[in-house]
Amino acid sequence: MLDRLYMPFLAAITLAAIALALVWPQGLGARSPAPFGHTPVQQTPEMKAAMERETAASQRRIQAARDAVRNLQNRSLSPAQ
Repeated sequence: MLDRLYMPFLAAITLAAIALALVWPQGLGARSPAPFGHTPVQQTPEMKAAMERETAASQRRIQAARDAVRNLQNRSLSPAQ
């Protein structure tokens, strides 16, 4: 391809990519600059509360499973009654 066609085309594509990056909706990471960004979903108070509830429930399930295994081991090691 001729340089006189390729280089302006490449510059236009580059500028389009930069413009798209400025206005494209952000992901779940850090907040975008002020005029373009919004609070990420995982940083909203509702989502934080839901994540904390899920973490607590998961920890309770893990502890219950550990207690169940511990009880089964104690029964198998204790003398028969």
